[in-house]
Amino acid sequence: MRGTVAMFSQQPQDLVVVAGQPVTLPCSIPGYHGVVLWIKNGLALGVGRDLSGYPRYTVIGDHGSGEHHLRIQRVELTDDAVFECQAVQAAMRSRPARLTVLVPPEDPVISGGPVVSLRAGDPLNLTCHADNAKPAASIIWIRNGEVLNGAMYSKTLLRDGKRESTVSTLYLSPSNIETGQQIICKASNKAVPNGKETSVTIDIQHLPLVNLSVEPQPVLEGNLVKFHCSAKANPPVTHYRWAKGGSIIKEVSGDTYEVIVDHSFFTEPVSCEVTNPLGSTNISRNVDVYFGPRMAAEPQSLQVDLGSDAVFNCAWTGNPSLTIVWMKRGSGVVLSNENLLTLKSVRQEDAGKYVCRAVVPRVGAGEKEVSLTVNGPPTISSTQTQQALHGEKGQIKCFIRSTPPPDRIAWSWKETVLESGTSGRYTVETVNTEEGVISTLTMSNIVPADFQTIYNCTAWNSFGSDTEIIRLKEQGGSQGSTGSTFLLFKSRGCGFLESDHVAFYSLPTCKQGTHGDDYASQMHTHSCVRQWK
Repeated sequence: MRGTVAMFSQQPQDLVVVAGQPVTLPCSIPGYHGVVLWIKNGLALGVGRDLSGYPRYTVIGDHGSGEHHLRIQRVELTDDAVFECQAVQAAMRSRPARLTVLVPPEDPVISGGPVVSLRAGDPLNLTCHADNAKPAASIIWIRNGEVLNGAMYSKTLLRDGKRESTVSTLYLSPSNIETGQQIICKASNKAVPNGKETSVTIDIQHLPLVNLSVEPQPVLEGNLVKFHCSAKANPPVTHYRWAKGGSIIKEVSGDTYEVIVDHSFFTEPVSCEVTNPLGSTNISRNVDVYFGPRMAAEPQSLQVDLGSDAVFNCAWTGNPSLTIVWMKRGSGVVLSNENLLTLKSVRQEDAGKYVCRAVVPRVGAGEKEVSLTVNGPPTISSTQTQQALHGEKGQIKCFIRSTPPPDRIAWSWKETVLESGTSGRYTVETVNTEEGVISTLTMSNIVPADFQTIYNCTAWNSFGSDTEIIRLKEQGGSQGSTGSTFLLFKSRGCGFLESDHVAFYSLPTCKQGTHGDDYASQMHTHSCVRQWK
């Protein structure tokens, strides 16, 4: 080919190819029939078409037409180099051609997948690896079709100096995650522009979420009630435990407890404790039990001095709300509607039985009785009478209430005073009863003068004394004549004498005489007689 200069009609060009794909680097030198070499990074691959050292490499084309194309099967990263085509005898070389091999990342991996579990209230940290890519992979996070921002990104160059591994970490706050959500990690580079992706499902684990229902409510004491303990838990429930008022109910182990309720369920809550592998949740409920009054603080009987205050305390429980009433036995007057009953400056007539009554509307009632004893002077209040016949034995009785008990009881008439025993025709006997003391003056062989005599019964204790005047009348006597009915005036009261019959009336006041005097206040045909101490 003297006089003819060989020229490249085709030269290799810079190419970008994805690993695994084939590629052809063109080289055409028409009219040249000498040796052609392919050079890779300055080193010859072989002589002519003999590339036996590189099994994936083949020189193809019509040799006679000067075609010496380099065909690479299944490009690898080692093919990422600079190639030249050289015509040795013609001393020609093509322009250098850069073959850039792109390597897609390996399938991305989310640490802890495919299900990532965490406790409720904890933040979520997800880490996704996309390794061995060239160039380094880009990673995005996707949830519900939307890209999640804020991930941290880092990459590491591998020892071959070409590939890189990428790590992306995504942080999500507890309020920004829900159980069951799917989060996708998508890795891409120029080798896989559509990317590769993997996903995890979020599993938020939590202690049991418990609801305790009580049916029916309200309920009357003595009826059946059903407790149902419904729980949502992740991981699932492993155990139920029931208690009442802190005491374990051993015979119940499931999610339902049925029982006939009494008043204690109103104040002692029933609790259901639900357990899963993360721990336990306990919830309790009181039952709105309707029950009649039950005593919470029992009132105590009192003994107080005259003029002092008396305070009773009476506490009841009941449901629905109860009403408390304090009354004195035998009286319809309400003294208090509170737990406390206070009697100011008590008098002797305040002594007696007091009732604390509690009522739960439409449910029931209860009451408690207490006694008030007033320490004070004796009171003589007997009203007993006895018939007597002339010549027979007769009796007059004196009934004394006294707290403390009387120190002394004496009968007096005319010039005689007798406390006990016998004096002539007269005998005094004293008997103690639950209500008081009865002192009896017995007269043998009643004589007319006995019907004309005024008898005094006097009792003393440390607080004072009281005296009553008693008359004896003959049995069967007519009006105006000497009779045998005896009269016992009430303590500190007055009696009206109409003719010779006795009527008992309490007067608001009597004209007071001096100590030890008897007096009479005339009112029409009546006389008011009072012995003052």
